[in-house]
Amino acid sequence: MKAKSIKGNSTEEIKSALLQSMADGYKPTVAIVFISVKQDREAISRLLDEKDFQIFGATTAGEFIDGEIEGGSVVMMLLDMDPAYFKIEFLETSQETAFEDATKLGITGKETFTNPAFIIANSGVSLDGEPFVEGIIQSFGKSLSSADKKVTIFGGKAADDLALESTFIFTNGKSSNSAIVALIIDEDKIDVKGIATCGWQAIGTTKTVTKSEGNIVYTIDDKPALDMLMNYLGVEIKQEGNKDIVTFLSSWYYPLQVERENVDPVIRTAMFANREDRSLICSGKVPQGAKIKFSLPPDFDSIDTVVADCKSIKENAQEADALIMFSCVSRYLSFGVVMKEELEQVQKIWDAPMAGFFSYGEYGKSKTGKYDYHNNTCCLVVLKEK
Repeated sequence: MKAKSIKGNSTEEIKSALLQSMADGYKPTVAIVFISVKQDREAISRLLDEKDFQIFGATTAGEFIDGEIEGGSVVMMLLDMDPAYFKIEFLETSQETAFEDATKLGITGKETFTNPAFIIANSGVSLDGEPFVEGIIQSFGKSLSSADKKVTIFGGKAADDLALESTFIFTNGKSSNSAIVALIIDEDKIDVKGIATCGWQAIGTTKTVTKSEGNIVYTIDDKPALDMLMNYLGVEIKQEGNKDIVTFLSSWYYPLQVERENVDPVIRTAMFANREDRSLICSGKVPQGAKIKFSLPPDFDSIDTVVADCKSIKENAQEADALIMFSCVSRYLSFGVVMKEELEQVQKIWDAPMAGFFSYGEYGKSKTGKYDYHNNTCCLVVLKEK
């Protein structure tokens, strides 16, 4: 399988880059598109549709390609994958139906391929990503009973340049601000390897979530969650008129680490705060009774940790046709231009075309092997035709 990565700051630039990439007779079948909400998604989709590309698309909070960071642009990974080796599915969804819709998605994958892998993206700023992972896994039921067999799930949550208003995913002729799109790949034909890695360091003592509902945390150690975060870490909430629910960007630097038995902690970011009831509205579920710690932003040594973790999967993925990366926008907010170092070093491990975007949540496999919905994480996917 051959891959080519292209970029542009307008539909015309993308059209020109496409023509240039195909000038040697290259005929892609799939376009993985990461695009700013400032760009014309419909025009880009029409352009790709006219060339009979199948589209997997998501809006972003910044894009990157081959080690270079973009902003407000369009980046694409073009693949000439055999159409018999993949299927793209698109489902409208909601918080209430997310688990059921993901289960349907898993069943479709299972009916299409003996060993399907799922690369997914979802829109909806407030949609919790955890039910999507749980639903896909649930659809395989007893077929995953052996300890060494797991369904492969990687991906990212669409973004909107930090507006936190409306994100989009799209495919041929379809686009929605509350949906999930999946590139389902036949793992008997294409190797899909990857890892989710972080670098945020837990600090202080373990605390208990004493009241929560879904992704809303009301109290920690019986104290209002917002006050605990503000007092413990010395962060402030900015006034936004008379709004009760406010964006709490500073909290993205100080996520909660939810401790779990026998697997890595999972990170949950408080994306919004409720000034009235002093709750934190996280981007993923935080169970009542969960043991948590606060986190500090990573220092620059964390880039070395991420690169080392990515190198660790090279034993099982010696070569790569393409690299796809989903990296939380909070990492970019923390590292700034130094983020380029991480991207460059990861790409050099395989020296293959790479495309990705800064996301509002990530899907992938932790070092202990569990597939999860993550926040504040870098998720790398390595594709190689067998």
